[in-house]
Amino acid sequence: MESKWLVAAAAAPVAWGSGYYVTATYLPPDRPLFGATVRALPFGLLLLALRPARLRGSWWWRTALLGALNFSAFFTLVFVAAERLPGGLAATLTATSPLVIMSFAWALAGERPARASLAGAGLGIVGVALLVLRGGTHVDALGVIASLAAVAVSSLGFILVKTWRPPVDLLPFTGWQLVFGGLLLLPVALTVEGAPPHLDARALAGFAWIGLVGTVLAYAVWFQGMRRLPAAAVSLVGLLNPVAGTVIGVALAGESFGPGRAIGMVLVLGGIVLGQPTVLRALRGDRRTSAGSVDRAQLPAGSLQRPADQASVLDSTR
Repeated sequence: MESKWLVAAAAAPVAWGSGYYVTATYLPPDRPLFGATVRALPFGLLLLALRPARLRGSWWWRTALLGALNFSAFFTLVFVAAERLPGGLAATLTATSPLVIMSFAWALAGERPARASLAGAGLGIVGVALLVLRGGTHVDALGVIASLAAVAVSSLGFILVKTWRPPVDLLPFTGWQLVFGGLLLLPVALTVEGAPPHLDARALAGFAWIGLVGTVLAYAVWFQGMRRLPAAAVSLVGLLNPVAGTVIGVALAGESFGPGRAIGMVLVLGGIVLGQPTVLRALRGDRRTSAGSVDRAQLPAGSLQRPADQASVLDSTR
């Protein structure tokens, strides 16, 4: 059961990785905030049209906060970082997100990260640096701050999605987050970038992919993985993002792929595997833990193993 949700969650960073090529090839250039608004608002409304659900009481402001963290603040900070940093440096800084997610999970959800998970995150950061960093990188202090702040706000948002239990299913809950995030992004995009650009058929197809696959599907399975699995395990598969982006860039855009990038990819994949307790148990041939059991090393300190509670999580799916 655990492996099923981990594979599903891994679809999210792969979908996000495809966004680099789609954005560069199909979407209007130099309009990242407009693209982020279109990615969030209309597709959030589509989710709510398909799965309508009304929030109640404090869940209005809680969901608005999550929309701000996971979408509007995150996308805005990523925009600032992209404007001031080379793409490779920005991606390397973003690769610190597993460590930040594990820290928030420990503080807010009581999930103390295992040493193997921390080591896997460190190995993944080195791998991403080899995969995407290039020589002559210029470091801009404001860009670094924006990039790290983007990691912090999204990581906090992910853990709040993990720990909060709203009165609606996860799919409309995600839709409401997208709507609130898009509404907050809209005035920022109009102020910074001006009126929306003309969209041809290619751009519409690109936005359809980014919205349906890179946002609706990706965040639904990512949030579901966060709900059902240890945050350390899910956060590490997020390192597949730059791996997917590199593979797609080489295959479709003709980018070069030398030994340095190959070593980086191996290190990233090794870091992901290193931090997965179930994978390590399988490699050791340890059959003592059944497929349906919960890994005690990933439970909060002093907690009891309660599989029934794990199964009671909402079963429908930023």
